Amino acid sequence: MGCCSSASSAAQSSKREWKPLEERSCTDIPWLLLFILFCIGMGFICGFSVATGAAARLVSGYDSYGNICGQKNAKLEAIPNSGMDHTHRKYVFFLDPCHLDLINRKIKSVALCVAACPRQELKTLSDVQKFAETNGSALCSYNLKPSEYTTSKASGLCPKLPVPASAPIPFFHRCAPVNISCYAKFAEALITFVSDNSVLHRLISGVMTSKEIILGLCLLSLVLSMILMVIIRYISRILVWIVTILVILGSLGGTGVLWWLYAKQRKSPKETVLPEQLQIAEDNLRALLIYAISATVFTVILFLIMLVMRKRVALTIALFHVAGKVFIHLPLLVFQPFWTFFALVLFWAYWIMTLLFLGTTGSAVQNEQGFVEFRVSGPLQYMWWYHVVGLIWISEFILACQQMTVAGAVVTYYFTRDKRNLPFTPILASVNRLIRYHLGTVAKGSFIITLVKIPRMILMYVHSQLKGKENACARCMLKACICCLWCLEKCLNYLNQNAYTATAINSTNFCTSAKDAFVILVENALRVAAINTVGDFMLFLGKVLIVCSTGLAGIMLLNYHQDYTVWVLPLIIVCLFAFLVAHCFLSIYEMVVDVLFLCFAIDTKYNDGSPGREFYMDKVLMEFVENSRKAVKEAGKGGVADARELKPMASGASSA
Repeated sequence: MGCCSSASSAAQSSKREWKPLEERSCTDIPWLLLFILFCIGMGFICGFSVATGAAARLVSGYDSYGNICGQKNAKLEAIPNSGMDHTHRKYVFFLDPCHLDLINRKIKSVALCVAACPRQELKTLSDVQKFAETNGSALCSYNLKPSEYTTSKASGLCPKLPVPASAPIPFFHRCAPVNISCYAKFAEALITFVSDNSVLHRLISGVMTSKEIILGLCLLSLVLSMILMVIIRYISRILVWIVTILVILGSLGGTGVLWWLYAKQRKSPKETVLPEQLQIAEDNLRALLIYAISATVFTVILFLIMLVMRKRVALTIALFHVAGKVFIHLPLLVFQPFWTFFALVLFWAYWIMTLLFLGTTGSAVQNEQGFVEFRVSGPLQYMWWYHVVGLIWISEFILACQQMTVAGAVVTYYFTRDKRNLPFTPILASVNRLIRYHLGTVAKGSFIITLVKIPRMILMYVHSQLKGKENACARCMLKACICCLWCLEKCLNYLNQNAYTATAINSTNFCTSAKDAFVILVENALRVAAINTVGDFMLFLGKVLIVCSTGLAGIMLLNYHQDYTVWVLPLIIVCLFAFLVAHCFLSIYEMVVDVLFLCFAIDTKYNDGSPGREFYMDKVLMEFVENSRKAVKEAGKGGVADARELKPMASGASSA
């Protein structure tokens, strides 16, 4: 990548004076051009799939003979039943919609174009015949007349009985079964570890009957995340202690409630339970026991960690207070996850749509059963590899744009001495600088992450395919490689974020910024360990608080809801969504803390408070550093361990 540097270059980097916000220049232009060319290639794939008719086949659907539903079709050579006029047959109907071919990821059933989907269940061929005569929609093979449906000719040419009630999928003209049992069979084919199919039926039934509660709890997690962000802005000084106390109470309360519910349901008489509800009650009792044990273990581990970290809580309070001021001056930072999520959703929707286009593109080929499939031949058949790389690179590019935007706004705040001179909207000013100068840097940083992600994903795929076939040594080596690549990815992500901060400060290219940031981080390694670890841990406690609150509300609602069946899966879905939402919001706060720390480290390194070299830092940070210096001296007299605990935070100020 050209990012490697010798010791002499690192020394020159440390001597070079930083000039925050003084001049701007375009960085990593070749990488921006490469990224633009790559995006043009992504557009070519989409255009090719649409131009070859894939869009019409995807939206309107096609039958097993290559005819697109809802239009006239051209005759395909040597393929029977092709070239039919389906102007009045606008829907695709599968004779056996619940029969999946997992290898080729498609429904393994004959597909026909029909005029209407059967809205009610058809139990016999006489019902199928009556439906065809009444609605003009023939559900058997094109070679059969409705009058022949009940004869011996219909063997194997009509849908599997009973024909489930179905409804057309909006915009995609496929008849999809509306009965939940068919969806359960879909899931059973995909989830191979469930040995008892009745368990899966009850799980899916629990999700469907609890969907309103699930939606409400998901909205609750969103509201709690927003409230926590507001609390962080205005009461950052006592936030750490509030979160700590609430997490202690929440973990104890949640664990106690789980054990109480378990004891209550265990003592409830089983004679009053209906036989068909007995298995559901046993499943819920077993789930409560697992949840209660897991919550107890988690609570004990959490208490031990908090006991070890208690001496470093004071370090986090000062930094969180300054971060709270940043959110007061830059309120649009709170909404940054929305824009990033919106951009990711738009790109993912485009990517999935193009992937579906690719699945229906190509030339018509007759398979072994005599039906039509569309396949791409030649080098173009590998387009989906390019498409997968595009998913990773562009997704990482969007996330990196968020990091650069946040870094630019916080850097502007930190290095503006008079906060009254801040731009009207520092976030928009940061976006403007990103678009004008630093898109190449973001493209290069996201590409490096992509280079690490792709081998890890390939190894994970190989590991999943060889599960149960490889020996113990190969399995251990694969897991070790996957773990190493994961660690490397996390380290590069952290370095990239600091490189974007350095770019926002000095407007240098990615390699120079990464080198400068790495030098600063190495020089302040103990500070990184002290501040970053505690800060991330406290934000993690905030995520735990949101998940515990949402999960506790879910337990209470689902427990007293009379129409539910098994609520294990709904509760898992709610907790996962709550953690995702909390992570999206609190990750912004984590970025702000990291950017502030790098700015603070640079400030203490290149400024000493003398005329012409005044500090940029907030008064709260200055007071904290002075207090840390005094604490180091006192701790040095009282004990070596306490001195070592506080020294990393005061060493920079001492040298200043």
